[in-house]
Amino acid sequence: MLSLHTNAASLSAHNSLSRTQGSLSTSMTRLSTGYRINSAMDDAAGLQIATRLKAQTSGMAVAMRNTQNSTSMLQTAGGALTEVTNMLVRMKDLATQAADQSSSGADKDALDKEFQSLNKELKNVADNTSFGGQKLFRTTLNGAMNFQIGASKDEVMTIDVSAAGTSENDKFLTDVDTNVAGLSLASSGGDPKTAIDTLTTAIDDVGALNSQLGAAANRLDHVYNNLSNISTNVQNATGRIMDVDFATESSSMTSNQMLMQAGTAMLKQTNSMSSMVMSLLQ
Repeated sequence: MLSLHTNAASLSAHNSLSRTQGSLSTSMTRLSTGYRINSAMDDAAGLQIATRLKAQTSGMAVAMRNTQNSTSMLQTAGGALTEVTNMLVRMKDLATQAADQSSSGADKDALDKEFQSLNKELKNVADNTSFGGQKLFRTTLNGAMNFQIGASKDEVMTIDVSAAGTSENDKFLTDVDTNVAGLSLASSGGDPKTAIDTLTTAIDDVGALNSQLGAAANRLDHVYNNLSNISTNVQNATGRIMDVDFATESSSMTSNQMLMQAGTAMLKQTNSMSSMVMSLLQ
């Protein structure tokens, strides 16, 4: 029907052109940002899922840094204990030499000077070995250690080298503060044989503590590797939801551009239909 008041063809062409323009604008936005979802209007459910995955990935990145820092802390304590073992072994060697009949009183006094110097250094290591301002043996290792190894509150690894039944850190501190500290090789009042026995026990205690710390560090290393694997897969999942497929979207943009050109041409043609009405009045 030809009408002056209502141009149905023009209205239809205009609506089609508006839809095509919206689709073209969406394609251009996606190609310019690289994301398939740029607002909740694009995919509300997909955006919610991707946001949750991003939060998980971010939390795991922090947890990975936590495991590295925690591993460094345990390695610091382990390195100190390795040096403690070296000093205890040297002290045991000195005690063994002092226990021999060939060592004179002057020899024992000389051996005791080095022995007591090492004793002081044992105390220094126990008192002052620190990581990030924390005294390791006097504070950190003297209770349960909780390592945050994941993005949720329940992902915690607890290591306790001072728990009842093991008390490896307590044994180490007792050796340093009392057992080994009271030993002497001097000719007056020294007892090298007792020192040998006490130092043997102390070496075993330090080895047990160092072994526990090493096992914990190994576990943290596996935790880090697992977090890295999970993080990679979660990021891939997020990308499949959020990232745009450039090949598909480029084809869509080209198609919409052609439809825009065709729609614009047809809108121009429909606007000339009113002249056909006027021709009937001539």
